[in-house]
Amino acid sequence: MNTAGVNDPIIRYVGVYKSFGPQHVCHDFNLEVNRGETLTIIGASGVGKTVSIKMLIGLLDADQGEIWFDGMDVARFTRDEDFLSVRKRVAMVFQGSALFDSMSVFDNVAYPLREQLQLSSKELKAKVEEKLSWVGLPNASAKMPAELSGGMKKRIGLARAIATDPEVILYDEPTAGLDPINTVRITDLILSLQEKMHCTSIVVTHDIPSAVRLSDRAAFLQGGRVLQCGKMDELMNSKNRFVRGFLAGDPKLADEV
Repeated sequence: MNTAGVNDPIIRYVGVYKSFGPQHVCHDFNLEVNRGETLTIIGASGVGKTVSIKMLIGLLDADQGEIWFDGMDVARFTRDEDFLSVRKRVAMVFQGSALFDSMSVFDNVAYPLREQLQLSSKELKAKVEEKLSWVGLPNASAKMPAELSGGMKKRIGLARAIATDPEVILYDEPTAGLDPINTVRITDLILSLQEKMHCTSIVVTHDIPSAVRLSDRAAFLQGGRVLQCGKMDELMNSKNRFVRGFLAGDPKLADEV
């Protein structure tokens, strides 16, 4: 974990609201993410975890409120083009990896490099090979996504996300659907990338053991807002019985609230 950048927020959500029809997903959502830290967002399904990070890069629009990224209120952006400068600096690792099935591993990882940078063939090849080595798959360039296991797809998704050396990485349920061994591998990989890249990371997860290992701080969401934010040990010993019960996996304690 990296504690650099404490009290230096690079991302701020201020009074953010988001609904889908009658379903209120984010309700007066407020959160700060410090530069260089790894912050996990935890909570039950449907409380706005993934929605919050998608709004940061314009995959979803906020209905109300402010979303600041390094001095820019992205909630004011009205066109997809407005987000290009943000997406060059912020990368997202999608829950299902979102690989292009018709492209090889090499071309999947090379895709953002071709879109954002002007590189020679030699430079492109070197960048892709570097990132594949970082995720432990140096010999996977020629493979197609259909040939990959679930854990390998997650790692290729990571390689593509870090290809352009982003300042911020958003992880949407990076260990979802993985067996315990691959869950540990992906968690180790995220820690390793944080050490190599010194980036800011937001990790949306239901995996409490991974959150404990990854988090500089954690934000617990309930009812579309941040119920408590702090270090994981503070949350696990929270005075709030619901937070404590959820993190302990104790349905009786959580259901009492």
